[in-house]
Amino acid sequence: MGGVEVGMRVVRGPDWRWGEQDGGAGHAGTVVEVGRPGSSTTPDRTVVVQWDAGARTNYRVGYQAAYDLRLLDNAPVGVKHPNHICDGCKRQAISGMRWKCSSCFDYDLCTTCYMADKHNLDHPFLRYDIVTSKGVDVGQRKTAEKLPLQGIFVGAKVIRGPDWDWGNQDGGEGKCGRVTEIRGWDNESGRSVANVTWLCGSTNVYRVGHKGKVDLKVLWPATNGHIYTFHLPVLGKQEECGNGNEVGSASSPRSLPFSVGERVRVVVPVEDLRAMQEGHGGWNHKMAEFLDKVGVVHRITDKGDVRVQYEGYATRWTIHPQALARVTPYAPGDMVTVILDTAKVKEHQKGHGEWIEYMKSALGKTGVVARVYPDGDLRVNVEGKTWTFNPLCVTLAPQTTPFVSPPTTDHDNNNRTTDQQQEQHQQPQENEMGSTTGQTAAGNGPLSSILQQLMEPEQDSTVVDHMVREAAQGHTQALSTLLSTHPDKVDGRSSGKTCLQVACHQGHMDIVRLLLHHKASLDIADDDGDLALHYSAFGNQPEIMELLLRKNASINVVNKGRCSALHVAVNKQHAACVKVLIKYNCDINIQDSYGDTALHDAIGKESIEILELLGNSPNLDLTLRNKRGFNVLHHAALKGNNFAAEKLLLRSRQFVDVRKEDGFAALHLAALNGHRQVAETLITMGTASIDITNKKGQTPLLLAVSQGHCGVVELLVESGADIHVCDEDGETALHLALLKTSSTPPPQAHPPHAPIIMQILNDIRERGFKNVSLALACYLAQKGCSVTAANSRSKTPLDLINDTNTIDLLQSYTTQASGGSLARVDMDLKALDLAAESIRHQSLAGPSTDSSHSSTVLVRPQSQSQPVSPAKMTGEPSRVSPTPQQPMNDCNAEKVEESCGDCSICLECPAEVVFEPCGHCVTCEDCSGRVKKCFQCRAVVMSKITKDGRTVSCKSRQPSAERLKYLETKIAEIEEAHCCSICMERRRNVAFLCGHGACVICAHTLKTCHMCRKPISKKINLY
Repeated sequence: MGGVEVGMRVVRGPDWRWGEQDGGAGHAGTVVEVGRPGSSTTPDRTVVVQWDAGARTNYRVGYQAAYDLRLLDNAPVGVKHPNHICDGCKRQAISGMRWKCSSCFDYDLCTTCYMADKHNLDHPFLRYDIVTSKGVDVGQRKTAEKLPLQGIFVGAKVIRGPDWDWGNQDGGEGKCGRVTEIRGWDNESGRSVANVTWLCGSTNVYRVGHKGKVDLKVLWPATNGHIYTFHLPVLGKQEECGNGNEVGSASSPRSLPFSVGERVRVVVPVEDLRAMQEGHGGWNHKMAEFLDKVGVVHRITDKGDVRVQYEGYATRWTIHPQALARVTPYAPGDMVTVILDTAKVKEHQKGHGEWIEYMKSALGKTGVVARVYPDGDLRVNVEGKTWTFNPLCVTLAPQTTPFVSPPTTDHDNNNRTTDQQQEQHQQPQENEMGSTTGQTAAGNGPLSSILQQLMEPEQDSTVVDHMVREAAQGHTQALSTLLSTHPDKVDGRSSGKTCLQVACHQGHMDIVRLLLHHKASLDIADDDGDLALHYSAFGNQPEIMELLLRKNASINVVNKGRCSALHVAVNKQHAACVKVLIKYNCDINIQDSYGDTALHDAIGKESIEILELLGNSPNLDLTLRNKRGFNVLHHAALKGNNFAAEKLLLRSRQFVDVRKEDGFAALHLAALNGHRQVAETLITMGTASIDITNKKGQTPLLLAVSQGHCGVVELLVESGADIHVCDEDGETALHLALLKTSSTPPPQAHPPHAPIIMQILNDIRERGFKNVSLALACYLAQKGCSVTAANSRSKTPLDLINDTNTIDLLQSYTTQASGGSLARVDMDLKALDLAAESIRHQSLAGPSTDSSHSSTVLVRPQSQSQPVSPAKMTGEPSRVSPTPQQPMNDCNAEKVEESCGDCSICLECPAEVVFEPCGHCVTCEDCSGRVKKCFQCRAVVMSKITKDGRTVSCKSRQPSAERLKYLETKIAEIEEAHCCSICMERRRNVAFLCGHGACVICAHTLKTCHMCRKPISKKINLY
């Protein structure tokens, strides 16, 4: 593992002999000091640990060759794996240790999901402690020992700890609180602070490992699942790495697990397949119909997933490669018959030995399988000749007589790798570009495989076939002899390829020099238009490429897909070839058949080295656009390539606000696709216009809200984006956020990089709401987004809300609005009051019959919305209540808990006074003074008791200046609530059957209600 740092979370290790100092096996602690040479208290190879239970002492991490601790979590010290997504919880950038399945293709888990038994317990895993570490084989979890993990986790009761420095925020010495969440401190660290709600009512975040500080001590520990103790690294000890047999990621240069045309079958149960499909093409219930069928590999995607075509069905399925296995029905010695259909054989042979005209003589004839290759292809002897066939080209034949095959020579070192067609373009967002897809013409290699017929001798081949075969195998002497005999055949073709082309691809330098000496042409193209220079780019042969360029090869020539050698090198991510081409001044601005330059392709491939090479070229033209209208900065924003965006802005910042034909600028594209880092770069480095609009009047903020990208929304708002702007339909950001709450199920993922919205989400969860889009709407309301702004259909955001609980929630955040004038905020609050007026009136008219409503706990939202230092919290801590004068009985205490809500009179403060003898709690302390009868049951109130046991006097309170001002404000609000909502001047004295109304003058011409758009069938005068 890496070095020991303060802040690391630990548990007891293999050499532990210190009893219950840690609180017991499985209890967690935090490294708060690392030993140093020469120290008398904390010598080198020791650490000081602050245990959650309270003890604090030093332990050995290599001292005297003993190791007392294991590393539980290194996320609090900022360890991240930014390029990996947890396949369990789907969170981007795994914090802490990464756990990679050794059996499955590209399957990673975070520590939380690994310990929670996500994925198959029979599969062995590799542990990666930091980004640069090598994987440590930890084996399977099925038989491993598990221990419950306990300490400061969600649900634990805590008091102030050793590093407490936050005054009386906890209510005073010895007061306890409950941990409601463990989270990171911005982007500095992960799982390093705890959100605590104290008994006094205040809530804040406190350090539990952040920068080695621990502000809390546990009174009652909480259990946070279980841990596989022996799978955790020993703190301070270097461990041996795994055997290297891990499965590479889809982007690794290793060969793909399947080849195009192979026969495959799903070999995992349907439940496992459904889980494996997450992030690998998704699950469709119709896929279950194909589990017992044999399919054919149609292609391999850029992620390494397999597209499978089933015979007789038009549908192709994208399937996780680890869910498939090759179907090999043939074995050496089997009698097979080659099918007669020439067209089918030609099609099946692509990438499987290829097709030559001499194979026609084998069609329809019976032979014997001499060898089955690892990829499933067959080596078949037919009438004394040996051919390589795709297994789809043959069928089993009954053996009637013994068949003795002639001796053949197999070449085990044959290159039979297939260069798959690369998908250059991802499917763009449907909101912006529809569903157009494309494939680069540079992606399909000229040697889908080096022809098997060129690698092995055939009896009846022509001289040219022989020469090309010798060139492919690198047999310099044999080729030299043939060239001396047939110098006119130097440019001859076999299956469309010349000797020079195959030699350039294979990297046979001596063969290339020999052919050039015999005047081989550099300008002959194959059937796809690829020249020898293209072949050297496909084969990653920079030395041969340089030799060709010294011999005046055409550096900028393009193939039939209009791809130059530079396009090919970039798509194949062959940086050395790119360097050679730039060295010889290639044109880096050539556009392929899709209009993409090499830099467009490099941005999609995310190769930093190639981006550096192209970005530093003095001849780079940043104005060029592809056929979809994207310049390179647009493309970087679309793909989320922040490195490319930074590079381009450093070079030419003036392009930051250049728009496509549809009006989309780079910031629009970054916001639409949720690329927060790119958006931040465009705003900070590029000083992009934050409120730039497209042709539909949409700003980046509106696009980000429409897609629910909370991190981008928060970035844009905090950077000064106009939250009141509307699009061509009059939709504001609040319209879009509330539309999303009703049209989509509540997302389960946490909004990344959005600490304020995340805290709002945590707050509203306590009130029974779980929708991230609703948290986003509350955030916008808190920032001052109007709830009364009408769109082009005269719909306000309030018209999209169907229940009073949501209105109450939105109202509580509107009172905190920091943007807009006080008058507009007041108007929004009145509109919210109007929207909930009728339902609230019903609740006051008699006893509530809705038990769920009466038990809803309404918690005031926190104004502090991001994990800032507790010392920076505004406002004073809640005062400690005095000793209760009259304790409540248990019955009343239970009723208080059940009736918790907002005051029914002022609708602002929480209800906290219990009426006796009925036991209802419907008002705050201030409003309860003059109450004589309970609003809920109409019973006479004999006494009034607060939640902490104090008796409230029934005498009317003397009005203070502040109270008088409050009452005047409420009267003004009541008057305004009865004003006509159209002219806002005259009193509302006409009502419609829908419940809305207006003044008599404004109502005279109305035929439909201005609020709900319902036809007005009757107008009722109010007196």
